[in-house]
Amino acid sequence: MARQLKGLLYFYVTDIRFSLTIFWSILLGVLILSLSISYFLIGVEDAVFYFGFPNATYFYCMFLGFLTVKEGIPFALKMGATRKNLFIATGLFFLGIAFVKAVVSSTLQSITASFTDVTGISTFNFIHFAQLVNDTWLNRIVIDTAVMFSLLALMFLFGLLFYKTGLLGGGSVVAILVVLLLLGIAKGWVFDIFVQLAADLDLMFFLRLFGIGVILYALSYIFTRRITIIKTK
Repeated sequence: MARQLKGLLYFYVTDIRFSLTIFWSILLGVLILSLSISYFLIGVEDAVFYFGFPNATYFYCMFLGFLTVKEGIPFALKMGATRKNLFIATGLFFLGIAFVKAVVSSTLQSITASFTDVTGISTFNFIHFAQLVNDTWLNRIVIDTAVMFSLLALMFLFGLLFYKTGLLGGGSVVAILVVLLLLGIAKGWVFDIFVQLAADLDLMFFLRLFGIGVILYALSYIFTRRITIIKTK
């Protein structure tokens, strides 16, 4: 079991190594470009440039969670992985990638903030959920890990839904959720929920969000325990 888990984790890591390299290369390039623009904005009245790592890292995790079903699961099953080990390894991989990306993002933000302070680039600012709580290196890691793991679990669950029920089944569920969202926006209760969340936002909210992510991932076992390499069209 342990050897198979190590093999699955190695496969997952090597499979995304190229995309991670491209992702961080582009993100660092955008960061450097943003700093350069901010430098030229010094002296311009009310000029401020905002940058946030979560904008990109969260989207990447959403994409990765969905894509893992399409590419990772069929290959792992063909290699003889058991459903139980596949479920455990995928969960550990999601938790690991969320934590590592959170640490890297938070560390880069701290380094960049120190650089702008030293160089006097006052026109450059970061945006992060932690600013609504207490913007520290550790809090950013906790928040990003919770959000990214929850997004990975949610999109993995959606990916399994499409994999097992096909475009018709998955599309129907998505359509129902979109209708409910639009109805909520029209009725105003979606806006009320966001206002309430913003008013009561604290670190415990993100810890509870992480718990929701764990529950969502646990639900994915309903699909994983009987999944096959045959994908429903």
